[in-house]
Amino acid sequence: MSYRLRGWNAPSGDDPLALFKVSCDQQCLNSMKPRISAFPKCYLEQIAGSRSMSVFEWIQMARSLDADGLEMYEGFFTSLDDGYIDSVGDAIRSAGFVMPMLCCSPDFTQPDPAARQRAIEHEADMIRITRRLGGARAVCRVLSGQRRLEVSTEQGIEWVVASLQQLLPIAREYDVILGMENHYKDGFWKYPEFAQKKEVFMKILEAIPDRHNFGVQYDPSNAIVAGDDPIDWLKAVQDRVVSMHASDRWLSEGTTIEQLRQCDGTLGYSPNLKHGIVGKGLNDYPAIFELLAKNRYSGWISIEDGMNGMEEMAESLSYLRRMVELYFGSQVSSNE
Repeated sequence: MSYRLRGWNAPSGDDPLALFKVSCDQQCLNSMKPRISAFPKCYLEQIAGSRSMSVFEWIQMARSLDADGLEMYEGFFTSLDDGYIDSVGDAIRSAGFVMPMLCCSPDFTQPDPAARQRAIEHEADMIRITRRLGGARAVCRVLSGQRRLEVSTEQGIEWVVASLQQLLPIAREYDVILGMENHYKDGFWKYPEFAQKKEVFMKILEAIPDRHNFGVQYDPSNAIVAGDDPIDWLKAVQDRVVSMHASDRWLSEGTTIEQLRQCDGTLGYSPNLKHGIVGKGLNDYPAIFELLAKNRYSGWISIEDGMNGMEEMAESLSYLRRMVELYFGSQVSSNE
């Protein structure tokens, strides 16, 4: 692997110690700079639902994108056998990417104890697959579960915390990070996310002090959908963010936020709240990146875009590249 530092001149002479120090400094800088991955939000139904597109087809399509990694979703896989998972990993690497995060949607608020245990056991398998695809320190995205009417907030929090605590030893064994997302609703669920609102989310987060194998998968657009301020959300969790989704939302002409607000204070997936190119919508990305840089964030930023075509996804990726350079400086890039 070779390293290149923009605007850097090699030290004069042939001092091996000086050259070694520069190489180490370069690698250190590279590790501090967020990298960018892509997630095919636009093809989620085709890959995980109707199966009219395979995950292998998406990986090939992604070759045209300026991304460092490809985020996966558990529903993309047609098998959990090691041979099949390895073939997915081989395809990702052959296309020039790595796999930084596996998005999973465990449902820990099911009233049936046996169903919750099955969800825990399935998530344990997903942790193993995360390590197999992404290696050490890859993120396995977790959710809390569905917001069922018959489950009280207190009971739901108790079940979610207990489930996550069962999974943490497995995450430590595989050196995988569990990233709980401020989500709205898995596309294949009946009910919205149990911990959608910040108050509930924070109670779960505060109940799990582990900062090495557990943290926050931050999504500013999901904060908007929840009726919350994305910047306030980030300020509340800024020192525990381990990964981030980047997308944007914009309002249809003549629509206001207050008109979209539901009785529970959320906006939901309204047809008048549309996906758009990152940096051109409601999210204040300069403020977001300023907070990330202040906290020396060095994780992945995964683009969720392309709802209106791959061209928009490419434009969003270009915007994120510029923002990383602006807020994290000209650091080392690596070329294998």
